[in-house]
Amino acid sequence: MKLTYVLNSGFVLEAATATIVFDFFRDTDDGFVSRRLTSFAGRLYVLASHWHPDHFRRDVLQWRRQRSDISYIFSRDIKRLAQTDDVHYIEKGQTWTDDTLCIKAFGSTDVGVSFLVEIEGKRIFHAGDLNNWHWKDESTEAEVRESEDWFLREVDDLRRETGKVDVAIFPVDPRQGTDYMLGAEQFVERIKCGLFVPAHFGDNYAAAQAFRPFAEHAGCRFANITAQGAEFEI
Repeated sequence: MKLTYVLNSGFVLEAATATIVFDFFRDTDDGFVSRRLTSFAGRLYVLASHWHPDHFRRDVLQWRRQRSDISYIFSRDIKRLAQTDDVHYIEKGQTWTDDTLCIKAFGSTDVGVSFLVEIEGKRIFHAGDLNNWHWKDESTEAEVRESEDWFLREVDDLRRETGKVDVAIFPVDPRQGTDYMLGAEQFVERIKCGLFVPAHFGDNYAAAQAFRPFAEHAGCRFANITAQGAEFEI
């Protein structure tokens, strides 16, 4: 099983029986997804956690012209942008499954959902915009506490389902300023991760890589992303 970084929170998971595209909004500079679209192994699943333009682009619906074996599983908030009969819309607490994988939607601290995907005996968690969006440098103490409480409640929901995931794709966003890694720290303290994969960091690879010592101290293998198209074995 292989995970490839595309951009922002966009990733491609290639397994023996299926390929999953998460939160695609723009391809790599060398066109990784467009070049591989028709040759990805197994059935193709396209997941979108919410409507934000750095997580979703309606053009993905055109991929069905190139592949008939494609399933779209989108957060329900996307329905207003993509009202088609062949999209499965999902919201927190709901599950979508077929004979290849199982997708359960968990909450977000922004719009949309996060995804827990079970495939070939592995559990993959894609956070979408679930994070402790505390903005400490410009928020009041009350706002910071409110954001943190909300975030920890959502993580607790996941922990009640499972205290361990094989892969966690989670925001490490330096735009938050001071303590921008706090949400990721709190996540790995509560959920055991086989592989921690930073996301949502723009092109600030150094900021994402700065989380490596904490992740490894928490017992995670760390996906040290240095460029678009970086690949990691699971």
